[in-house]
Amino acid sequence: MIKRQPIFPHVIELNHQARRRISCSVYLIYDDDGSWALIDIGYEDAVDECLEIIRQLDFPFSKCVTLIASHADVDHIQGMAKAKQVLKTKLTCHPLAAKPLEEGDKLSTYAEIAAQNLHLDMPPVKVDNLVDDGDRIRIGNLELEVWHTPGHTDGQLSFRMGNLLFSGDNLFRDGCVGAIDAHHGSSIPDFIKSLQRIRASDIQWLLPSHGPVFRKDDGLIDRTIARLETYLHMADFGTCAIDWPLMDQWERELVDGKVPE
Repeated sequence: MIKRQPIFPHVIELNHQARRRISCSVYLIYDDDGSWALIDIGYEDAVDECLEIIRQLDFPFSKCVTLIASHADVDHIQGMAKAKQVLKTKLTCHPLAAKPLEEGDKLSTYAEIAAQNLHLDMPPVKVDNLVDDGDRIRIGNLELEVWHTPGHTDGQLSFRMGNLLFSGDNLFRDGCVGAIDAHHGSSIPDFIKSLQRIRASDIQWLLPSHGPVFRKDDGLIDRTIARLETYLHMADFGTCAIDWPLMDQWERELVDGKVPE
């Protein structure tokens, strides 16, 4: 057995526990009665190592209440089918994440990006529990409050536990956010609303799906929101933008017969 290294009471992050990066952030939330749950699992090739760490931490597999998918991206959920089979547990996600999980949808999960020669397996997995904003997930005597925080994907969830927010791909410590892509179900207006909700909350710590945990920084969130607001009007973001002012300007110049200066 190995010594548990929680980052907060009742929370172990498996990369932190291992002292090296083995996957996306994988959060193990556990109660004193022995029950536990996992938020995300990562790629399939990380599952064996993650489960071995859990075994060595003396968490009985039979006490796993549920696996939780923060959202349906391949780098978070490719290993769900394998982990669920080994743990003999349930899988919980948002209703909009259920279809890509159960169908093994390669396009919407980023498993298939032909232009970049990316061709990954996306094993389908049965979803057992659907949760949405305001629902609660119980882990022994602990409780996760479900927040629907779309933007990066339409089915992205965050989970509040006390002053902690397991915040998915909403925001990272450097101010970056999860990838914005129309094929992926991204929405810039929704992204901004999700960040505004986090900004307005009394959460103290953000536990993202990638990178280090960090203290909530309202200035960082404000700057990120301001940046995303510019994306609404930039061609860089294709159909995720709500308009492209240059096209209106060009039309006016065409009507006016303006020539290059």
